[in-house]
Amino acid sequence: MPTPPRPVFELKDVEKVFQVRKPGQRFGRKTVGLRALDGVRLSVEQGASLALVGESGSGKSTLLRVLLGLDAPTDGQARYRGRPIRAVRDEGADFARDVAMVYQDARGSLNPRMTVGALIAEPLRRFAVVPAPEIGARVATLLTRVGLPADAAGRYPAALSGGQVRRVAIARALASDPSVLVADEAVSGLDVSTQAQLLTLLRRLQQDMGLTLVFITHDLGVASFLCEQIAIMYLGRIVETGPTDAVLTSPAHPYTAALRDAAPKFFEPIAEPLPGEIPSPLDLPSGCRFSGRCPRVQPDCHARDPHLARSRTRSVTRSVACLHPLAPVDGAGPVAPANPGPAPEQTRPD
Repeated sequence: MPTPPRPVFELKDVEKVFQVRKPGQRFGRKTVGLRALDGVRLSVEQGASLALVGESGSGKSTLLRVLLGLDAPTDGQARYRGRPIRAVRDEGADFARDVAMVYQDARGSLNPRMTVGALIAEPLRRFAVVPAPEIGARVATLLTRVGLPADAAGRYPAALSGGQVRRVAIARALASDPSVLVADEAVSGLDVSTQAQLLTLLRRLQQDMGLTLVFITHDLGVASFLCEQIAIMYLGRIVETGPTDAVLTSPAHPYTAALRDAAPKFFEPIAEPLPGEIPSPLDLPSGCRFSGRCPRVQPDCHARDPHLARSRTRSVTRSVACLHPLAPVDGAGPVAPANPGPAPEQTRPD
């Protein structure tokens, strides 16, 4: 039997602890450990599209830094194609070429003193993707691929709209011919029509180029349109994973259901927010860390700390970290999308 391909990213019980001062302590060197990530388990297969969703402070940014090899996990294993991420990153430029990043602050990630053409040409030269005489043609091809005219190469980022700057950032990320694209809130802060254009572009690029896509977002509508898989984070842990349509149509974890219900809907009142406040990572409750806000909390939730439990039925794999899930995971199956997605991309980009 042939050996199955290794996952692109694989996290096994990853923890990341930061040493911080105690609340209210102004002086002294005594610190306490803040667990930004606590026992994270995640696997991203080649060609998959994964949305990582959670509130602010859930640990998404820390997890992103671990995936990119910028931070080493305090404990556990973080692997890229079967090898430790930090070791692969330290060996040379191969990791930086193969894993491209689109930053949330796209304009801030671009040098304002360089033209668009020079910005896109920089990784082409850095990684020697094409011979020097072919760089101009390759820049023009990349601009066309992301929906920008070839004459945009002579313009500066300050002369571009928000949507156009995001397209330049995507073109620059694709310049190194990567196999993995990581995007951090890549469409946040844009109007709805521009978001629709960019999401359609990203989905087409992911499918046409066979990219592995990891998309960080807090918007379930964006996640449902763009990604086939979803991972829900809460207080440093992944509490539910699985096919996006199945998870959002029939969530098994109460927190996932609360996130879905909190999304605004046309002609419907805003749902009541979850009771209570998010616990401090420095003072987590005993048992399930969601027990203080969960509408379905049971006595054993305060005593037992649930971990991700996997179940596979009807060719669908889902995992949930809950002692009393809303829906039996064994009954999960492929369902129609809950969100029809944004409108098609317009001919003229914003």
